[in-house]
Parts: sequence; C-alpha cells; structure tokens
Amino acid sequence: MPDQHPASPDTLTALAAAGARGDQDALTRLVRATQQDVTRFLTRLCAPADVADLTQETYLRAIRALPSFAGRASVRTWLFAIARRVAADQVRTAMCRPRLVALPADQDAVLPGARFSGPRERHRFDEQHALTDLLQRLEPQRREAFQLTQLAGLSYAEAAAACGCPVGTIRSRVARAREDLIAALAVDDKAHTAVG
Repeated sequence: MPDQHPASPDTLTALAAAGARGDQDALTRLVRATQQDVTRFLTRLCAPADVADLTQETYLRAIRALPSFAGRASVRTWLFAIARRVAADQVRTAMCRPRLVALPADQDAVLPGARFSGPRERHRFDEQHALTDLLQRLEPQRREAFQLTQLAGLSYAEAAAACGCPVGTIRSRVARAREDLIAALAVDDKAHTAVG
C-alpha cells in the first residue's frame, strides 16, 4: 500500500542510495513511495491495459540502473524518464507488430457490463473519449509535454528532465499543444453544428 504522505526528495535520494548498496528494505520503500506517481505518469502515456506491465518494467530497469543513479535529477524525475523510455519502447514494439481488432457494431458492447444510469454518465464518457481523441491527434512531442505538465502535474523543469530537453522547449511544446487543442475543438464544434 502506498505511503499516505509523499516522501521528500531527500528521503527518496537516501532510499535510492541505500537500494543501490543492496538494502532490500530501502528498495521496497522506494518502490512503495513512488509507485503511485509512476503509475499515474504511465496512465497518460499508454493504454490502460498496459499500465501495470509498463510500471513493472520501469522498476525492473530502474533497479538495474540504480547503481549509476547520480542524483543530478530528483528520483521521481529519473523514474519518469525511465518510464517514458519504457512507454516509447512499447509503442515501437506495437508498431512493428500491428494487431487487427474487430469492433462490435453496438458501441455499448465495447464496455461489457457497463451501466450508464443516464445521459449525464454517457455525456461524461463521451467527453473523456473526445478528450482522449483530441490528445491523440497532437504531434507526439507536444502531446507528451502537455500530458506531463498539465495532466501528470510535473513542473516544466521536471518534464524537461524527463524528456531530455530544455525547459523552454517544454514551454513551447505545451503552448503549441494548447493552440492545437483549441483549433481542433473549433473544427469539431463546427462539424457537430453542421451535422446537427
């Protein structure tokens, strides 16, 4: 179970250093203290069905790399950078092996067992689907910067460290992502007005 209170950066650095020296208890505490953040981060980068596996892969890579952790960035930022690479590797692998999926004609069958108690819940589901669709249309680097800062809650500096680019680049990508999203919303609104 994750800790109730987030561990401080200094505590995480101390746990990482102890884990690198072979302290299994420190390693366990480090994973517990950061797992919720890593999972939330990956939720924004990959399909929900892949989050658990990619979180596990992130920690496997992190544990192997722990002896080389130099502390130039915070432990969370370091883990996010690893998680980002894990997610990117998963996308590259999926692109090499495309899968065909037959979609049911009845859209309610997409979520078996889902019960919408009324138009409000359906509307929320539709809004979430529309937001996901809009984000997927963004250029990948802009989408990543937007998700890291606006959805995952990273500071611009943390997002820059995770992406391996300057803070100004992250700010620019986020600004352009916002412009792209506003433009896409305007186009979608016009399309819905024309149809309705």
